[in-house]
Amino acid sequence: MSENPLNNLDRRILHLLQVDARGASDTDIAAETDVTGTTIHNRIKQLEEEGIILGYNPELDYEAAGYPMQVLFICSTDLSNRSEMAEKALEVRGVVNVREMLSGEENLHVEVVAESTSEIEESTDQLDDLGLRIVSSDILAKEHIQPWNHFHQEFATEDADTPEEIGSDDE
Repeated sequence: MSENPLNNLDRRILHLLQVDARGASDTDIAAETDVTGTTIHNRIKQLEEEGIILGYNPELDYEAAGYPMQVLFICSTDLSNRSEMAEKALEVRGVVNVREMLSGEENLHVEVVAESTSEIEESTDQLDDLGLRIVSSDILAKEHIQPWNHFHQEFATEDADTPEEIGSDDE
């Protein structure tokens, strides 16, 4: 799977897992893709082993869970140690997400959740202690997430790799 890592079946599986990873059994996905549950199981296992599927994480409503403060910190660090700083930022209390930007001054985006402004201040101090320069911070009102539906669109438009051809290789 290295040159073209995803075929049509893989794309369809990924789309269906993004829609409902918890509720989608191998059998359910098989029914949607016209292949066997065994084929689906093998493909998912391969996608996990190859690092395409990194994990299965629930989408949370932090406010409903008692953490009404959700802040996005835009930070700056040297590009040479950006990844190291991202890993360290993940250890800061309340940090739930760190995004590394490819280039530029504002190259780390750090999302923090907390119960109160004093907890946000504590996280701010810890980020500062790491040596991150906080350029700006914004209180997040809502986050809207959806599955990347292009997996499904590509599946519907490509001619090669029919499910029958794929299923015969994996069983």
